This record gives sequence, C-alpha cells and structure tokens, in this order.
Amino acid sequence: MPDVRSPTLRRRELGALLRAFRQDRGMTVEQVAELLLCSPSKVSRMETGQRGATARDIRDLCEIYGVTDGEQVRRLVSLAREGKQQGWWQSHELDYFATYVGLEEAATALWCYQSSIVFGLLQTVDYAQAMYKASLPAEFTPERADELIKVRLRRQQVLTRERPVRLMVLFDEAMLHRVVGGPEVMRAQIDHLVEVANLPNVTLGVIPYAAGAHPAMESMFNIMDFGEVASSVVYVEGLMGWLYLERPQEVERYRQIFEYLRGMALGKEDTIELLSEIRMRYSAAPVPRIAWRSKN
Repeated sequence: MPDVRSPTLRRRELGALLRAFRQDRGMTVEQVAELLLCSPSKVSRMETGQRGATARDIRDLCEIYGVTDGEQVRRLVSLAREGKQQGWWQSHELDYFATYVGLEEAATALWCYQSSIVFGLLQTVDYAQAMYKASLPAEFTPERADELIKVRLRRQQVLTRERPVRLMVLFDEAMLHRVVGGPEVMRAQIDHLVEVANLPNVTLGVIPYAAGAHPAMESMFNIMDFGEVASSVVYVEGLMGWLYLERPQEVERYRQIFEYLRGMALGKEDTIELLSEIRMRYSAAPVPRIAWRSKN
C-alpha cells in the first residue's frame, strides 16, 4: 500500500463509511437530510466523496447513526480533515480531471486499456505536445498546454516513487501506427515504451491486428484499485464526458473485459519485439502526421 494520503481517496473512504452507517440504520438520504437541515444532494455528495464533511457534519451524523465508539469517531474526524487538505494537483485548475488525478495518485494498481493513443502515464513530452497541438484551436493556449504537460509529468512519478503503483496497460496495435507529431516523435515514444516496459511494476501488452475484433474496440477505460482502503473504481473517458463506475457489478464487468483482452494481447517479449519492429519503420520514409487528444 503506497504511503499516499490523497484527499480525493480520503473523501471517498469517509463517504463509504457514512453510507454504510446510514444503510445499517435503514435510513434514506432524504431522512438524513431532513435531520441535518440540509439538501439530500449534500448528503449524497458526502457519501460519494464529491464533497468534504466538516467536523460539525461528522458530529451530527454520528449522533444520527448512533456511532459512539471513540475510535470510530476519531477515524471519521481524521478522514474528514485529510479530505480537506490540498493535493498538489488542485492548484492547476483541472476541473473534473482533478478527481481522476487524486484517485490515480492513491491507487495501488491501475489496469488500463487504450485503443488509439498512448496512456498519459507513458507519454513523452513531445508526444503530449503534439496531442495538444492537434486539439481545437479554442481549447488550449500554448501556456495552458505547457501547464497540463507539467501535470502529466508529475503524474508519471507514481511509476517510480518509493512504493510505485502497479500498472498494466493493454493497447491496440493501431495506437502504434497513429503518427502523432511525426516519425521522430513516434520513434522516441516507442523507445520510451520499451524502457518503461522493463520496470518491475509495469506490464505492457499489444493487441495485434491479427487478433481481430474484440469487445473494447470503441472504448478506453482504467480500473483503479486501492487495496483495502476503498472499493475499486472504473474511469471511462470519451469525447463528450467521463464516467466513474463503482457498483460491484459494473467493476466486475470491466475486469472481465480486461482479462479477455489480456488473453488476446502479446506477452512481454513479443510486445517489445513488435514495438522494436514498428520503431524501425519510423526510421524509414516520413509518415503523414495524424493526431488526436485525450485528457487522460
């Protein structure tokens, strides 16, 4: 378990406990809100970790739920306090993506599938810059793109910190043929993938064209595990928005899909061999530049 006190995860851990206490009492969100003299949405947002809880909230909720054990109360208060601390990412105005970064920072393991772009934790600076340059002109100024690239580089430290996250990334072979930034950028990016693939906590797997169709061809998702601290979360990102899926049946479905894809992917040695082969192609004739962008 990494020694990371992510405020995002602490809020979710606190919310899970508060939800469990409420359900044990057989109460609805509306009933609790009526006793707290607040809106049901406030109670719901505390339980999902979208909103922090104050010391007064904890006191009142403990009274409502009949929580009198001193150790339990102190734990709730501690989680509420830690949930209000500032993470390094919160000074960068990341909007909705701040939630993802906070969870990623605290994860013990990440299981990711990418269909057409390099996963953010594995991108080189030049690849990331090319992605932002390919965005709609009104979306990112050069200054904003530079700031987001700095955030991306800071995120990558989870791979090499004292207790690094365990990372497995599966990606479609198409990702390697999508020329982001030009052949030189792609050569350097593939070199970086090979380097990262040799870290003891990182596993990469290419799903080759020869594998044919598979159930995630039109998707990309990350499964985030947090050990015994909190339940797993699936993050799904698309052009029009994002989803955080937490219900056990939803998480399990994505685990099943990931394992299915894992069975289709090449092993480590074959993946590195294919990476090296495609890298050599980028050393030949120039390839037309095609690019796209994702915030992850």
